Amino acid sequence: MIAIDNTLISDAVISEQFVCDLAACKGACCEEGELGAPLSIDEIDQIEANILGIKPFMSPAGLELLEQEGFYEVDIDNDLATTTVGGRDCVFAVRDQQTKSLKCAIEQAHKAQKSAFFKPISCHLYPIRVDEYETYEAVNYHQWSICGAACSLGKSLQVPVYQFLKVPLIRKFGSEWYEALEAYAKDQTKAND
Repeated sequence: MIAIDNTLISDAVISEQFVCDLAACKGACCEEGELGAPLSIDEIDQIEANILGIKPFMSPAGLELLEQEGFYEVDIDNDLATTTVGGRDCVFAVRDQQTKSLKCAIEQAHKAQKSAFFKPISCHLYPIRVDEYETYEAVNYHQWSICGAACSLGKSLQVPVYQFLKVPLIRKFGSEWYEALEAYAKDQTKAND
């Protein structure tokens, strides 16, 4: 376990290797699981502020769900998450007809400059999950069988999880935090050589 500021980071964030392989998994993380993507209250506000720009990029089923139930729900633990179509696809998931992969309507709207919001940090950080506690945040590597191809690709390219997720980690925790994590990882590598 690594401590930086008010975070405790699992050693697996440094030791495990990972590179998303969308061609292999087809975006399964957007449709598998019990709930949609975890959200913060701030993210709900940002999505609401940009929803008109996001809607044209959504699937018909996602739009229907948006109109009927909204784009987020509160689970039994009082956590916020995106709603899901039929208990599977995230309300913002849309299938690319060329690649047959699921993509994020929020991200597509952002790329088209129709939304100022990029996408939920929980999605951007995956396979890292951040759990918030009263005095600290736990930063953990989430292992899931649907990401087997990403683990294999990460190993073949020798890319640790924290390096693959540099941009979202900086987005979440800042560049000084990331530099401290990177320095720790380099020291660990030297110590193990």
